Amino acid sequence: MLRPTPGALRSYRLEERPAAIPTQLYVHGGRQPSRFSVVVFESEGPRLHSLRNPEELSALKTRGVPLWLRVMGLSDPRPITAMLQALEVPAMLLPPLLEVPQRPRVDSLGEALLVVLHRFSFAHDPAHLLSSQVGALLLPGLLVSFEEAPVGEAFPALTDWLESQVGATDLRDLDDILHFLVDEILDELFPMLELIANRLCDLEEAALRDPRPKLLKRTFQHRSNLLTIRGQIWPLRHQIRVLLRQRQELLGREATAGFQDMGELVDLLFENCELLRNQCDAITQSYAASVGNRMNQVMKTLTILTSIFAPLTFIGGVYGMNFEHMPELHWRYGYAYAMALMALVALIQVYWLWRRQWFEDWTTPR
Repeated sequence: MLRPTPGALRSYRLEERPAAIPTQLYVHGGRQPSRFSVVVFESEGPRLHSLRNPEELSALKTRGVPLWLRVMGLSDPRPITAMLQALEVPAMLLPPLLEVPQRPRVDSLGEALLVVLHRFSFAHDPAHLLSSQVGALLLPGLLVSFEEAPVGEAFPALTDWLESQVGATDLRDLDDILHFLVDEILDELFPMLELIANRLCDLEEAALRDPRPKLLKRTFQHRSNLLTIRGQIWPLRHQIRVLLRQRQELLGREATAGFQDMGELVDLLFENCELLRNQCDAITQSYAASVGNRMNQVMKTLTILTSIFAPLTFIGGVYGMNFEHMPELHWRYGYAYAMALMALVALIQVYWLWRRQWFEDWTTPR
């Protein structure tokens, strides 16, 4: 029996996709064609079957065995709705799963558990983030997964593992599979965050050695990606805790423990995003400090030149006044005397500045 709270099944569409669309959606004009397959949990073990029409699914449902229906591609809601009607899935559960992009959610609805997440990946350039929506619906004896842009088969690693099993064991309960699906999506974020961390370390070193404006651009791109990932993780922190407090009947002991671990995983991902975001701010500060040091070095160089040539300019100005009663103007060695005096003053200035370490380049990496 469904027991949704007021507004629980409302479609909360995001104003825009969290990141760029993946290649699969580009190829199909933004909506990938729908394909269907089902994993049937028979007594001999799980078996994967392709589906061509709802009648095949109805025949499997009459056998009374657990089913995992996989919907790959959300281009046309009509065949998807027909497949779900064959399994007697309530229509009120479909809008949050079929309308994209949705905000992340984990909703407990009595005898139904609804999950919506976004799967993130990188383009060829790790500065560009891609996202596609993944939804899951758990009902008694039925698990339905919805992938907006799958690459090949749905969840291939888990599918291969299930097909290699023999017999019906507790590890293959539908609630555990739901936990594995969500856990797989979240685990994919750790290598991405590690790659971002490596790139940020390189950018931080470059900002100290050779600050250039393009470093700030790359840093802001990574910072934007981190904020996007953080924004998709943030709602899950509260929703998973609420799910555990509600003691959802569809979740067994192992699945409940898995969702508890998932809550800790979400907290860890959130903390990592915050640390990396702070590192982006540190890179910006390092860049500003490096640029400031270089500007100070330029000003110091100009100050050195000014301090050396100021006395020489004074000497040249004195002897350039051309007053009538200036004895040096008619002296035979007056020119040589003036030049020697200028050279001596310049050498004294250079020596004094050198002793005070003004000629040291403070911007040189050590």
